[in-house]
Amino acid sequence: MSAIRTSALTKRYGGTVLAVDDLDFTVEDGEVFGFLGPNGAGKSTTINMLLDFVRPTDGTATVLGLDAQSDTDEIRHRIGVLPEGASVYDRLTAREHLEWVIDTKGTDDDPDDILEQVGLTGDGDRPASGYSKGMTQRLGFGMALVGDPELLILDEPSSGLDPTGMQEMRDIIREEAENGTTVFFSSHILGEVEAVCDRIGIMNEGRLVATGTPDELQGDLDLGAPITLEVETVPDSLGLESLADVRSVTVEGTEITATCADPSAKVDVVRHVADATAVRDIVSEDVSLEQLFNTYTNGGRADEEAEQTEVAG
Repeated sequence: MSAIRTSALTKRYGGTVLAVDDLDFTVEDGEVFGFLGPNGAGKSTTINMLLDFVRPTDGTATVLGLDAQSDTDEIRHRIGVLPEGASVYDRLTAREHLEWVIDTKGTDDDPDDILEQVGLTGDGDRPASGYSKGMTQRLGFGMALVGDPELLILDEPSSGLDPTGMQEMRDIIREEAENGTTVFFSSHILGEVEAVCDRIGIMNEGRLVATGTPDELQGDLDLGAPITLEVETVPDSLGLESLADVRSVTVEGTEITATCADPSAKVDVVRHVADATAVRDIVSEDVSLEQLFNTYTNGGRADEEAEQTEVAG
């Protein structure tokens, strides 16, 4: 059974704005699926339709094999959700928030265990009005974990977290996945997706433009594998372009960069250059997720990882 499946899912606003266009994708049971896209790509609208916060104009969606519109109560009992910009009740403590969710779901979770899991052990009895944005995000994540959900749906889960908090969030996601929980989350932080996801989907202008592992997407685009060598001096004539599987060569100062169609050709590049001049340093790179993202979104750029800003999907 697929954890999430959509078929021709479409959402129009006012008859003119097409937020999500004919969306077909599947999230398999037990996988961590990252949902990428620039601002306004349709990520949050898609999540809102999966949760029945917004009704689709056309198409269908199932969550845990249940209809996302007609089986809402059962779905919400079996999943955990961290919405973008999660809000809390100022007068309640973190413990009281967790106790409320535990009571609503009828589970036997220990609030102290969840507080420890999300890094709020020392702040569990403070009113949430005094929480920073990052602490509020941790609390929202803790509430999503109540009841050992079969599926976690997380919309920008690292919003407001510092680098340490982001790493802790990734660790929890990995732990949940290792225990069999399916995780579906949207993010504009490329490193976050690359670090924890089994597969990714890339949205652009309301459409899903690519789905697969980073390696699969790289193979589809055939972007090549770059290698950069810093040398003592650049010979007048290198002749690197004559080597098999070398697509292009650029020289900047004392750095020579060759892009190879096959990564194994990098060895031939190093040998060829070393025969002609002294090599000081070698940097071999794989195609980054950022390159894939920018290519699939026609050059659209994601926010820098250091800017933990909210993104309206």
